[in-house]
Amino acid sequence: MEARMTPVIEARGVTKRFGEVEALAGLDLVASTGGVTALLGPNGAGKTTFVGAVATLVRPDAGELRVAGVDVLSEPRRVRRLIGLAGQYASIEPAMTGRENLELVARLFGLDRRSSRSAAGEVLDRLGLADAGDRLVRTYSGGMRRRLDLGASLVGRPRLLLLDEPTTGLDPRSRRDLWEAIRDLVADGVDVLLTTQYLEEADQLARHVVIVDHGHVIDAGTPDELKDRAGRDVIEVRPRAAGDLPAVEEVLASVAAETPQSDIDTQRASVAIDGGADQLATVVGLLHERRIGLDDVGLRRPSLDEVFLALTGQPPTSPDPSSGPSPDPEAAADAA
Repeated sequence: MEARMTPVIEARGVTKRFGEVEALAGLDLVASTGGVTALLGPNGAGKTTFVGAVATLVRPDAGELRVAGVDVLSEPRRVRRLIGLAGQYASIEPAMTGRENLELVARLFGLDRRSSRSAAGEVLDRLGLADAGDRLVRTYSGGMRRRLDLGASLVGRPRLLLLDEPTTGLDPRSRRDLWEAIRDLVADGVDVLLTTQYLEEADQLARHVVIVDHGHVIDAGTPDELKDRAGRDVIEVRPRAAGDLPAVEEVLASVAAETPQSDIDTQRASVAIDGGADQLATVVGLLHERRIGLDDVGLRRPSLDEVFLALTGQPPTSPDPSSGPSPDPEAAADAA
């Protein structure tokens, strides 16, 4: 019981500089056991540097950092036995089969041949890759490769799985398949630290969300708690005719203090408002007066994207203009 109550990650005042760049600026973070903790932030916020520090790949300049109660700075070997790491891109060998990849990693973890075969088979079954286990990885789809890469981080039976933007570049179906695999791992008792720029991903998977900007935590809580703290509801309108979207924006601007946001792809306009249902009735009346036909109109809670934008001042996938090529690989990695 005491082991389960110990935070799986505990960071106090963690700092890290790369030359003139302060990647982590006294970051404080506590991740409890029993689920997924999602680390969100714009490019260059320090997410990947923090994951590197937890994985013992980056040594902090100051502060305290523990994994399941083990000090990362003084006992890195013990920490490595507790973690598995899957980065942004699959690090598997295409010229080998899926089973051979996993067996190789298991041997690197110190397992003998028989245990390596057993661990590889178990992971292939767990991730739905048993039928493809003896095929060359070069024949795998992108989603299958990501699942195999996830499997490579599991053959050592980690207590904590570090996932650094694991669904980057995947199509929606492959992304959802990987989400399901992550849920299954959590149900089996694996704790997960996930960095992502997909806000829907954090909403779907995470029990606890930590928003990082400029190397320190600016807010944290469950997805619902963060939405509640945003304070205002959102009116969202989709006109029947795409050409009416500018007129919808004008109507929304007339009842709100903020500038409405539009999504051209979905043909929706939205704005955060005070007043809830009363303002919705006003908007519907104004749209009717202008004879604007509607496919959809409604009042909803803010999304994590809107919470993120309110806290950081930029959308989650906006590029960081300062993150260009760098001769320092650790600094370059932090651009993620």
